[in-house]
Parts: sequence; structure tokens; C-alpha cells
Amino acid sequence: MTLTLDDIKAAAGRLAGHIERTPCRHSRTLSEITGAEVWVKFENLQFTAAYKERGALNKLLLLSEEERRRGVIAASAGNHAQGLAYHGARLGVPVTIVMPRGTPFVKVQHTQAHGANVVIHGDTYDDAAAHAQKLREEQQLTFVHPFDDLDVMAGQGTIALEMLEDAPDLEVLPVPIGGGGLISGVAVAAKAIRPDIRIFGCEPAMYPSFTARMRGMNAQAGGQTIAEGIAVKQVGQVTYGVVRPLIEDVLLLEEPYFERALSLYCNVEKTVVEGAGAASLAALLAYPERFRGKKVGLIVTGGNIDTRLLASVLTRELVRAQRLVSLRIIGDDRPGLLATVSHVIGEHGGNIIEVAHNRLALDVPAKGAEFDIMIETRDAQHTQEIMDALRASGYPPRAV
Repeated sequence: MTLTLDDIKAAAGRLAGHIERTPCRHSRTLSEITGAEVWVKFENLQFTAAYKERGALNKLLLLSEEERRRGVIAASAGNHAQGLAYHGARLGVPVTIVMPRGTPFVKVQHTQAHGANVVIHGDTYDDAAAHAQKLREEQQLTFVHPFDDLDVMAGQGTIALEMLEDAPDLEVLPVPIGGGGLISGVAVAAKAIRPDIRIFGCEPAMYPSFTARMRGMNAQAGGQTIAEGIAVKQVGQVTYGVVRPLIEDVLLLEEPYFERALSLYCNVEKTVVEGAGAASLAALLAYPERFRGKKVGLIVTGGNIDTRLLASVLTRELVRAQRLVSLRIIGDDRPGLLATVSHVIGEHGGNIIEVAHNRLALDVPAKGAEFDIMIETRDAQHTQEIMDALRASGYPPRAV
């Protein structure tokens, strides 16, 4: 079992006109920030906001008439489910998706809205996958694996064909690894077209599945990552065999790098990206020496992120950059104190977001008052200027 450039070119021919040929653009600002020459492939602009459509559609288009009539089944709580459901509906192929209990309702709703029959079963993905295989046998359906399938991998590899058409002199491709479907297809296509191109895998440090297998270890995988799309406990058997000889290394990424990358995409490129979709940029931030001065292609793999999580990540980045700071001020409990402090902050260009006033804390004098004031500033230097001004006015603040 192998995957070839011809397989991927054939997939590209099938997909033409059925999916978006997403743009691959040079980012001057991200290049300045990272020290690399950065090109970004915006797969979040697919209709279901993720690259997974490519592999799912390629698989559907290769089914026999009888297989199409009977329908397909998959286990997924994410982008594979939506891509398969959407294109199944377009082609008139019945789609059943098994999702574990606890799958966010919005994902269930979106998958159903694309016309799929959603079955909720089990507490984990493995439970859902086992039940999907049971239903496949009972109903004679075709199982569409989210990554460990050569036809799916070929569909994902079409991304590399497009990237190297738009930016033929790319030197490095850092690619997210979950189960390995994307990096398999991309690596096969890219290496066949440009044998000297270098491929790096990108994994969440909490889920080092590919890394552990390379090192002959059991992966200690688990924990809450915002890159849940690549939080996979075990890499695919087929994908590992295809991609292992083609990659340089796998880079493990801690959570702050995912958060910063997501924030940069939002603020610099003005595009919404999910945690896993920001993995390749996170690798540039975490390992700048690997990419400095190189022409690097980044794939924004998807943009399906919960709006509350997006808001939280963006706010946390403001705190990390000291643009959102909570200051504690202890002073005399007398009229006008808050007005005086507010005047100093406002006079120096700070914006007060929130005020908490506490007279009852036991570490505050009985005739004193404690304020926690959250302020918004331009940057860390501006924050320091406001703190210095408060100190000079007799109200020394403490960051909390």
C-alpha cells in the first residue's frame, strides 16, 4: 500500500470545480515577526471551513454506484464529519456519522444541517469508531476513515500541488499531525515535485503520538489542548508508513504558542483559525532557528472554533502582551480617591475596563480601601508609564 504523485494528481482532477481552490499568499507582517519568508494557504476558506473536504470528497467520487446507493459511514466529532456530510448530500450519497457523547452541540447541529444522519454513541472516539464499524457491517455501508485511507490521503495531498503552483520556490513545509492524513498527502506530493523541500511535523506537546512512535515509546497523551483537531492518541498505521521516510523531524508545541499563533492570524491576517489550524505558525514561533531566512509554506487547516474559546484566547493574548492589566491600589477611604486615580490613568491614555472596590479585606486598614482596576493599554511600555504616574501621584499600584 503506497501513495504516489499520480494518485494525488488524479484526485486534483476529480476535485476541480467541487471545492475552493484556496489562495496561497505571502504575508509580509508574519515574515517580519518570524524571520522567515511566510506563505499562507487559507484552507479555512473551504465551504465547511476546513481542508478535510478534499479527502472526503475524493473518497466519495471513487465509490462504485452500488456503494453510493448504500451510503457511507464515519466516526468523527470534527471537520471530517462536516466535509463528508456536505459532499455526500451534494452527490446524493447517504451519510451516517457516529459521534461520541459530549460532542459540542454546534458540531452535531452543523453535521445534521449538511444532511447527515448523526448517531451519538460512546464516551470516546474509540467507542464511536467501534460502533460505526458495527453499523457498517449491519447496513453494508462503506467506512470512510478520517485519515488512515489512501484515497483520503490523496485528496489532502492536493493542497501541496496548489501551494507549489502558487509559490514554486518554497523550501520548508511545517505540517500539523493528528492521525497523519494531511502530512502524508502533502509530503508525498511536495517531495515528488521538489525533492529538496523539507517537511516538519507539528504536534501538540500533550499528544505526541507520532513522536512517540518514532522513538519506540508509548505516547503519554492526554490533557486539554486548544488544538483538539490534532489531539490524537494514536497515529494511523498507513499514514505512518507513508510519511515517516519523508519528514525531517516532528516539533512538539506547548499551548502558549498555539494561542499566540491563533491571535496573530486573527490580528494580522484578519482570518479566523481553529487551534489545530494555527499549528504550523506556532512551530515558527516556538522554533524560529529552524525556519529563519527560509521560504516557508503554512497551511491554515481550518477555522471551526467555538466563539467563546476564540474570545478567551484573544483576551489571554492581551494579558500576555500586558495590554490588559489588573492593578491593585490601596489608599485612604475618602471621597474622590477613585476619581483621582481614574484621572491619572485617563490623562496618560489608559482605558479603564473594570473596577472592583473592596473595603472589607483584612489586610487593608480599617480607614483604607482597596481597588482592583483593569486597564487597557497600547503595550507593556505604556502600562509601565501609567504605573509610574500612579506611583508619582502617591498611589503605588501592584499588578495582580
